[in-house]
Amino acid sequence: MTLATVITLIRLALIPVFAWVAVDYGRTVDAGTPDEALRWLAVAIYTLASVLDGLDGWIARHFNQKSLAGAILDPLTDKALLMTGLATATFVNWGIDWHLPVWFIILVIARDVEIIVGIWVLYFINRKVPIKPHWTGKVCTVTQMIAMGWIMLQFNAIPLIYPTIAAAFFTLWSGYEYYMTGYRQLPGKSHS
Repeated sequence: MTLATVITLIRLALIPVFAWVAVDYGRTVDAGTPDEALRWLAVAIYTLASVLDGLDGWIARHFNQKSLAGAILDPLTDKALLMTGLATATFVNWGIDWHLPVWFIILVIARDVEIIVGIWVLYFINRKVPIKPHWTGKVCTVTQMIAMGWIMLQFNAIPLIYPTIAAAFFTLWSGYEYYMTGYRQLPGKSHS
């Protein structure tokens, strides 16, 4: 097992720890006595897991530690971390008005399901699925993380609705781009 894969496994193990601390913080908010140390601990754990993502990728590239396990585990861990963060930002009480609307997480899940089903359909039809990330997908992830961070950090200089709308816009746009990319790979469709 490579060092990069070990770091990915550490990131994977941090996800339930983050969720537990976030839920525990939400309980203190519900009780009317927010334990800010728990909130900052949740932020620190999430940040550590995110920073380790960059580290495992760097190690894999620079020390030629790319592996099939890492190629499968790393993106799954990325998605699990993001979805856990978004779920806590939606369903855990981070304070008055500090949560994402339920429609937002439904939109994010619908986009991910669309991509997974699309890959499955393309593989079933074509027996191959050339996947190239689109820039809107990367911006989508960044804007989702910003909206989630807005809540965890309780950044109130700009209302939460603005980063939420930006993230929703890029979630929809990237979903459309991935749909069109898949559609063009169907037999008899334009491959431009």
